[in-house]
Amino acid sequence: MHSVKAATTNIDSEIIVVDNNSHDGSCEMVKQLFSEVILIENKENLGFSKGNNQGVAVAKGEYICILNPDTVVPEDVFSQLLKFSEAKENLGIVGCKLIDGSGKFLPESKRNIPVVKVALQKIRGNSANYYANHVQEDEVAKVNILVGAFMFMKRAVYNQLEGFDEDYFMYGEDIDLSYKAIKAGLDNYYFGTTMVIHYKGESTLKDKSYAKRFYGAMQIFYKKHFKSNIVFDVFVWLGIKLAFLFRKAPKVAKKDSKNSYAFSSKNVEFLSKKLQKQILLVNSKEEIKNASTVIFDTSSMTYKEIISNLIHLNRKSDISFRILVNNSNFIIGSDSSNSRGEVITF
Repeated sequence: MHSVKAATTNIDSEIIVVDNNSHDGSCEMVKQLFSEVILIENKENLGFSKGNNQGVAVAKGEYICILNPDTVVPEDVFSQLLKFSEAKENLGIVGCKLIDGSGKFLPESKRNIPVVKVALQKIRGNSANYYANHVQEDEVAKVNILVGAFMFMKRAVYNQLEGFDEDYFMYGEDIDLSYKAIKAGLDNYYFGTTMVIHYKGESTLKDKSYAKRFYGAMQIFYKKHFKSNIVFDVFVWLGIKLAFLFRKAPKVAKKDSKNSYAFSSKNVEFLSKKLQKQILLVNSKEEIKNASTVIFDTSSMTYKEIISNLIHLNRKSDISFRILVNNSNFIIGSDSSNSRGEVITF
């Protein structure tokens, strides 16, 4: 929320939050800290598709951005995408480069149309043709399928496509919307020069519910857009029944909790006291390459600088990264795309 607010400071905009009956105090936090935000409080979990459709229904802007709550955006993300979009004709949906909490690129940022052959390969664990590997990570190019964690488009386009299909509760709705744009003759773009952090761990946990929803979503997609395929239906059925038994979340290496934290900030004493750890004040990237954890402080760095440093440091050593949000009582982060995002409150 803080990063979105920073990215819309100089843009005529509105922030709409749809809460699907959470029980973690999120609504109270939004009311207390972001009184200007339009908050929709659902009394039950209506799912990703319906929740976003609710938000867009009350939106007034020419452009909209579908954005997951577990994201961090740079300050210039919307100004860059507005400039790009205004120069394009026949524009559908625009996505950007997503990275996880450790700075690694998330390949689902750009994907191909999952035709039956590609989907079967994906189900068997071969993702080579599932992702749009012909487009480079930092490139700006047309792609077919974008990810629902970040989708930028004109509100008129969203309405033309009739928004997210509410038959999808979770998973698959972004593939469906992207494909509807392609079928309507519009051009979807991957904007790889802008990077956004997506703490996506919770959505990738491989349990029974995940398997059922993921493979079930693919079944909805094929019944809607392609001819019935018995072989695919059998694989989907088997996937729902067996995938959660054999697929395990990749192990994440445990960090050495005895090592000191290291970061560049004016809040050294504050964090040392709150975290009950020795915090080292460092001013160069070379000094922190041996640290176990780096805490970036938004009171001394922009979100864009934080994202850039996260990627650079990730290439040099195995470091955990956390962000201290200015004027807050928590730090956020995660160690990979397979670990649940962490919030440490003081």
